Amino acid sequence: MNFDLTSAAELLAFWAIAGYLLGAIPFGIVTARVLGLGDLRQIGSGNIGATNVLRTGSKLGAALTLIGDAGKAGAAVLLARALAAEDAAQIAGFAAFLGHCYPIWLKFKGGKGVATFFGLLFALAWPIGVAAGATWLATAAIFRFSSLAALLTAVMTPLWIILMGFNSLFLLSLCLAGVIYWRHRENIIRLIRGQESKIGQK
Repeated sequence: MNFDLTSAAELLAFWAIAGYLLGAIPFGIVTARVLGLGDLRQIGSGNIGATNVLRTGSKLGAALTLIGDAGKAGAAVLLARALAAEDAAQIAGFAAFLGHCYPIWLKFKGGKGVATFFGLLFALAWPIGVAAGATWLATAAIFRFSSLAALLTAVMTPLWIILMGFNSLFLLSLCLAGVIYWRHRENIIRLIRGQESKIGQK
């Protein structure tokens, strides 16, 4: 379960910065403005992700946001892998994930990272992405809570990584899960109190 660094520190720093800036692009806000859905930060939970865009009633907007938020992490991983090495790909992907959650353009108040999490996993190792996606879909279909699906997927992903033999991703998966749980801390409280909104609820 070791994460091996093979690239120079300067190169890794470059990809960390590049990944962060790419991840910090707020596709949800851009999509909402283009489609005339209003200021996403004043709607529903105030989150900039696809789930909150869906609360506006725009399935197209939610889909575009999902693609953009997932794609920016995937792009960071694939670019770093092609131009550097696998360690740079992991760092760029994680930095993109953090950029989405804490974007400098929005005073570090970003999304909860779920779509970016999936884009990162699919780009790093698509079988893990498929397993994580299936976990999310099954949980969401049964319980109808996007947050619960994200939380269960985050905690299950390290297990999928071990079972499928992608051991070099284990440490990264723990870091991702930690951030997702932190970003969902208010959702956890609402789930416990029975106050969490269900998928598709405005």
